[in-house]
Amino acid sequence: IYQIVEEINRRFCASMHEKGVDGYKVGRMAPLNDGYVKMANLAVIGSHNVNGVSALHSEILKDDVFHDFYEEEPQKFTNVTNGIAHRRWLNQSNPKLAGLITDLIGKNYIYDADKLQGLLKYKDDAAVLQKLQEIKQGNKERLAKYLKKTQGDMVDPSTLFDVQVKRLHEYKRQHMNALNILATYQWLRENPNADFVPHTYFFGAKAAPGYYFAKQIIQFIAALAKTINADERVNKKLKVIFVENYCVTWAELLTPAAEISEQISLAGTEASGTSNMKFMINGTVPLGTLDGANVEIHEAVGSENMFLFGMTTPEVNLLRQNGYNPYLCYNNNPALKKAIDEMSVSGFNGMKFEKITQNLLSTDRYMVLADYSDYAAVQEKASQVYKDQTAWNRMSLVNIAQAGRFAADRAIREYAR
Repeated sequence: IYQIVEEINRRFCASMHEKGVDGYKVGRMAPLNDGYVKMANLAVIGSHNVNGVSALHSEILKDDVFHDFYEEEPQKFTNVTNGIAHRRWLNQSNPKLAGLITDLIGKNYIYDADKLQGLLKYKDDAAVLQKLQEIKQGNKERLAKYLKKTQGDMVDPSTLFDVQVKRLHEYKRQHMNALNILATYQWLRENPNADFVPHTYFFGAKAAPGYYFAKQIIQFIAALAKTINADERVNKKLKVIFVENYCVTWAELLTPAAEISEQISLAGTEASGTSNMKFMINGTVPLGTLDGANVEIHEAVGSENMFLFGMTTPEVNLLRQNGYNPYLCYNNNPALKKAIDEMSVSGFNGMKFEKITQNLLSTDRYMVLADYSDYAAVQEKASQVYKDQTAWNRMSLVNIAQAGRFAADRAIREYAR
């Protein structure tokens, strides 16, 4: 095999030199360089087409990851945004919603998800919006029953269900979500009678076996949940659930029941995301950054039908170049400072989380504190909008109607073409 790689390398370098490409550039592109086989280079050289899995991701490939290749062979580079199996994540997982859609626009959307756009004509129909709310409520009750049966946790289906389910990784920033929950908990302890939209926050995730920091984040969320859920001062208004052994069965229950979908990765770090699409087609309102396929969701539904926050990819790159100083964020936001101090000094459930706070205040590549204030503000905005259920149901319907472009059928057609 190594002989074959050597021959691919010889032919590729010869063809590049023949074209007059600079020697240093050829070295960077070569599949053999500095004693290593560069697998990504080998893949690009051996491929007919190279694509990212969202519009943003494809631009990052062209502008950064494979910039040399893009300059020499631009025709190779394209985009195919990821897709989801909508017959599974809508028709199978959410049969009552699928039934309503069929009643309203017929069955053709099952075979051509773009037909979901036919729902847009009902966005101001009070009866349809009410039915949508009833279906969501039924799905919340179904999830609550399953939760009680499987892990003994009790949740109130009349609370706002805010869900973040995905692989546990620093760039997906589950710890930013948890940090905001902690700050909210601290505020509620001091203001137990305040006007507050009751929330149930759900997490579902697994960490890679050797990913120590990700496992610490799971420990932090679990300890925080145990503390909040046992605190009689707040637990009628705030609950945190970490579902055990997150898997497809859980996803098929959580996705139809969710009202807010957390898609909060640092801009420029998520290739696409697919939970964002699964939630969207189930009428969950996205709360997230302009990252991965969130950019295209934003194009589809507009700012008025999702909750956007945080830096854009160019802003992230600029902050990185200029030098990110998390202590500025820490010292300028009293609620954030208080939450971080409680994590590292007092702790929860007999545990302190200095490793997480040290990371947030020093080496954090994913700039949690830089986006935190904006995140906390958009969470508050979402709570205020939720008080107007008609407006919320309209946002939900628009998300369902515009989700067709994220069907796997479309992605497969693009690959085939």
